[in-house]
Amino acid sequence: MLKAVVHQPQYFPYPGFFHKLTLADIYVVMDETQYDKRFTNRNKIISTNGWIWITVPIKKEQKFLPNGKVEINNELSWGAEHWKKIHQAYANARYFDLYSPYLESLYSKEWNLLFDLDFETIKKVIDWLGIQIEIVRESELDVKGTSTDRLISACKAVNADTYVSGGGGKNYLEEKLFEKNGLKLEYQNYVPSPYRQRLSKSFIPDLSVLDLLFNAGPESGKIIAGERMEAIRTTLF
Repeated sequence: MLKAVVHQPQYFPYPGFFHKLTLADIYVVMDETQYDKRFTNRNKIISTNGWIWITVPIKKEQKFLPNGKVEINNELSWGAEHWKKIHQAYANARYFDLYSPYLESLYSKEWNLLFDLDFETIKKVIDWLGIQIEIVRESELDVKGTSTDRLISACKAVNADTYVSGGGGKNYLEEKLFEKNGLKLEYQNYVPSPYRQRLSKSFIPDLSVLDLLFNAGPESGKIIAGERMEAIRTTLF
C-alpha cells in the first residue's frame, strides 16, 4: 500500500500539516497549482500580545500564477523583519539556539521565488522532525485536471493506491471519484497536542511549527504524532 499526500506548499506550516505527512509515504508538492494566499506566504507565531502574522510579501500582480512562478517582493525588507519578530518572541525559549543558526542564515539570503523558500523550509522541518517521506514536485509529473480530478491524477502519477486528506476534505472532495478510480480515501484526524509555550499561560493551538520547535525541540516529532499527548495533558498547567 502506498499512501500519498497532495498539498500546496506553505510557509512554516502549523504542526497539523506535518502530522498529515506522517500518515503518508509520498508528498506531492503542488507547484503548478494556483497560488493560495491563506498560508502559502504567511503563518502565525506567538508574541507578547497573543499571536501575530509573519507574511512574505509577493508581487501582487502575480497572485493568480502557479505556486512555482510567484515572485517575492524584495523591495520590502521582510527577511530582517521576520527574523526580528522571531528573535523577540523566542530568543529565551528552551530550544531557540538549536534552530537559530539555520534561520538566521535563511533570512540573510535573498529569495526570489516564494516556492523555493517554502520548499526549502518544509524539507528542513521534515528533517528536523524525523519524518520519513518521499517528496515529489507536481511539475515533475504528468498531472492533469482540477479539484478532485487533479488529486486523483497526482496519486496515479506516483502509483499511490491511497489518498490521505485533511479532515476539511470532507466538505469538498468528490469521494465517489476515488472509488471509481480504484483509490482509497483516508481522512486525517488531527487533534493538537498541548505543549508549554513561552509567553502564553494557556495553550494557543495551530501556530507555525516554529513555535513547537523552539519550545519542544527534539520532542516535537513525538508531539506531532500524538505519542506524548496524554502525558503532556496531565502535567502541563
